[in-house]
Amino acid sequence: MKFNDALSGAALAALGALVLWHIQGFPPMPGQKYGPAWFPGLIAIGLVTCGALLAAARLRAAAPEPLLALPGWLRRARPAASVASVIAGLVLYVFVVDMLGFHVTAAVLLLVWSRLLGASWRLAAPVSLAATVGIHLAFYKLLKVPLPWGLLEQFAF
Repeated sequence: MKFNDALSGAALAALGALVLWHIQGFPPMPGQKYGPAWFPGLIAIGLVTCGALLAAARLRAAAPEPLLALPGWLRRARPAASVASVIAGLVLYVFVVDMLGFHVTAAVLLLVWSRLLGASWRLAAPVSLAATVGIHLAFYKLLKVPLPWGLLEQFAF
């Protein structure tokens, strides 16, 4: 998917304007020339300026482009189904992870996604299991992020 630069520039300028509006409520620092809004304000001014320049440059261009252009691969069934499965899988994860647990949900989703993206069973099954264990070790053990155990609660360590 290709977004026109005018659309991207307008989004950047809007984000900068939103930040400028939000920092107006930041309290001043007693005894300081510069308060907590100073640095975010500078970044926001840069976003507004760059976004406006990007949008203006694209709007002045000789050849008009559509605001949004879909890539050719998205018109084929298998790639479109793969993208849709990733989005649906993430939504499904949100709703079932507490009941099934991270390990079961992640392993099944990774297996389905691997198969839809063209991997063989011989590759998809061990990679999805290894990735699930690797993510568990990285987040649960190393970063101390609590992952739901769900069906595997009795095996929690």
